[in-house]
Amino acid sequence: MSVSYDIKPENSQTQHYKAIVREYLSKDEIHELMQKSDAKATWEIVKIWFWIILAFVMVGLWPNVVTVILALIIIGAKQLGCAIIMHDTSHYSLFKSRKLNDIIGNWFGAYPIIHNVEQYRPYHLQHHKATGTDDDPDLNLTKGYPTTKASLARKFGRDLSGITGVKGNFGVMMMHLGYWKYSLGNKIEKIVKEERGITWQNGFKNLRGPLAANLIMLAICWAFGKPLLYLLWPAAYLTTYLLILRVRSMAEHSMVADRRDPLQNSRTIHANWLERFLFAPLDVNYHLEHHLLFTIPSYNFKAMHKKLWERGLFEKANYSNGYWNIIKMAAKKSA
Repeated sequence: MSVSYDIKPENSQTQHYKAIVREYLSKDEIHELMQKSDAKATWEIVKIWFWIILAFVMVGLWPNVVTVILALIIIGAKQLGCAIIMHDTSHYSLFKSRKLNDIIGNWFGAYPIIHNVEQYRPYHLQHHKATGTDDDPDLNLTKGYPTTKASLARKFGRDLSGITGVKGNFGVMMMHLGYWKYSLGNKIEKIVKEERGITWQNGFKNLRGPLAANLIMLAICWAFGKPLLYLLWPAAYLTTYLLILRVRSMAEHSMVADRRDPLQNSRTIHANWLERFLFAPLDVNYHLEHHLLFTIPSYNFKAMHKKLWERGLFEKANYSNGYWNIIKMAAKKSA
């Protein structure tokens, strides 16, 4: 049986990942872990959007400062869930059908957070092909840690104040319009005018889905007589989502012993129930497992982790006990 990684051509790093997997898992076990279930995938989507709907309903029924703050936290956490839906479907790893991965990945993942799977997929697969190397497009996201407590507090403050969100989304618009190359790694690469295409056509192609998804959300709020409720979505997107996204990014690839070592450059995190709710939708805390076998469905991560743990892989792999420990690690630098 061959294992499909959806990256061609392979390089030495992807081959190294395969070798590690085959050392700890049999071909039959790999085959079993790769099996997709549309029912399990649907349940993952339902869990994310249940909380989003609940947050809107809570503020709609009891509008006050407390419920608004709670809603912003819940929605920000589940916007990360939308990002992980986009991520997983970019690997075609949630549903059996590639077409269904694209449709669900866009309408329930990428579009609501102003992205699309078609742009994200080739960018993200390059991250897997070059994880931790100088060619990793996400490398900039891992830099700057550890830092001082004051510096980390300022970063969190910029996230919650909306400064990070406004700046970041200006970049997203520039990418969608074709002025900048698509990148989520804080790297600006301008596209020369001759290769840019027609700006309005780029914008229409890349933004029609996100605009439609957000108009649908606004229309639903309007239909219930509370159009202002929709503002919870962009408010969370510009604030709490960015802080939660930062912590998730720090946890996965920052502060590693050797960024070129496949067992060290990606981290698996043991998460309690609250940490899973905030930072680890779709079991994204099992991040080393994902890099070792990145077409495995997220709902099979726990089974894979259990096998690898029992067979001793994590005696030499990157593992952390909790996201709070990641935050403390990120603030360890002396002033």
